[in-house]
Amino acid sequence: MENSTYLEKIFRSFQRYYTVKTENVPQPFDAEAEFISHTENYFLVKSAKLAEFDSNEYVFFKQNDFLSNRMINEYSSLAWNEGLSRVKPSYGHKNSDITLVLLSQKLETGASKTIKKINKHISYRFGFFGWSNFKLVVKELSSDLIFCNRMGSDLKKLLSKIKSD
Repeated sequence: MENSTYLEKIFRSFQRYYTVKTENVPQPFDAEAEFISHTENYFLVKSAKLAEFDSNEYVFFKQNDFLSNRMINEYSSLAWNEGLSRVKPSYGHKNSDITLVLLSQKLETGASKTIKKINKHISYRFGFFGWSNFKLVVKELSSDLIFCNRMGSDLKKLLSKIKSD
């Protein structure tokens, strides 16, 4: 399957809850999606606010014909840094997760080990101002195999449901 065709299928599954952009996207990424949620809890009336929570997710998409281990590490660092630049930790900030979805026809040998080793996490003020986790999922379209880091297992399930016929 063509990378761009599969990427369009992924966009359709994300568009229900995320704002997907394909233009004015930070380089070297092909697209990005953004999910922003703000929740407030009240006691009887709005003036008696108990709590408020902000939860965000920034997803970056990149497609290549071939991905080497070096490229996977490089794209992961770029996505992590771009996502962190958008995080505004404060009281009420719960989490801001950064996600990278990589599509490739072929992966370098040993890429699955590289992907599993990528683990990025940051806690703001000992968790009182929230945290950020990094999720990575990579799909090799030629073999229909999906690899992810520990935090990206939920995305692995999502991509496995999207058929690459």
